Amino acid sequence: MTPPTITVHHLHNSRAQRILWLLEELGQPYDVVHYQRDPQTLLAPPALKAVHPLGKSPVVQVDGEVLAESGAIIETLAERLGNGRLLPAPGTPAATRCRYWLHYAEGSAMPPLLLKLVFDRIAQARMPFFVRPVAQGIVDKAMAGFVGPQLKLHLNYMEGELQQRDWFAGDAFSAADVQMSYPVEAAQARAGLNAAEHPRLTDWLARIHARPAYQRAAQRGGQGAQPSD
Repeated sequence: MTPPTITVHHLHNSRAQRILWLLEELGQPYDVVHYQRDPQTLLAPPALKAVHPLGKSPVVQVDGEVLAESGAIIETLAERLGNGRLLPAPGTPAATRCRYWLHYAEGSAMPPLLLKLVFDRIAQARMPFFVRPVAQGIVDKAMAGFVGPQLKLHLNYMEGELQQRDWFAGDAFSAADVQMSYPVEAAQARAGLNAAEHPRLTDWLARIHARPAYQRAAQRGGQGAQPSD
């Protein structure tokens, strides 16, 4: 059977890295179109809108069909190309957990991480000296009252889940681990994830980073393990 023609539209330091990793795990050939962020805004270039109206990454073309949203891309590619790999057997508890983590990664884990990124940038932004104390006060209040507690809540929750099993969906590596890599790496980069408080999450990161498919994807994507947003 002829493999599909797959093109990954890859924005540097983005969620698109997960798609490269998934395809490496599946052993599927693919092409990569690289995009760089605007150095000032860190946003994707307008060229991505020619592929998908939102101009976001990842976007994948499979035999001309355009797929967007990393969780949907991962689930679709695993279903079509996995031949039973990376998705637990339907109807099992592991399958239910896998679907949960595919949605949790962006729906629950990423919002507080993105808020922290926004407030960090506000705190570091250039502004008149008389405005800075007001801005810093807003940042400090938001971080202490909401963002910080939410980050701690989610990190402790994920740590507790991995105390019960080796991988997010169960005893075997799955698409859920691919999807969860982005928020956990982001938490390690800028939200206080550390080995002393989160030994299971830290060990999980070490194990995914050691996978040959992960390392091949990092080379194809031209980046390391830590996302920028």
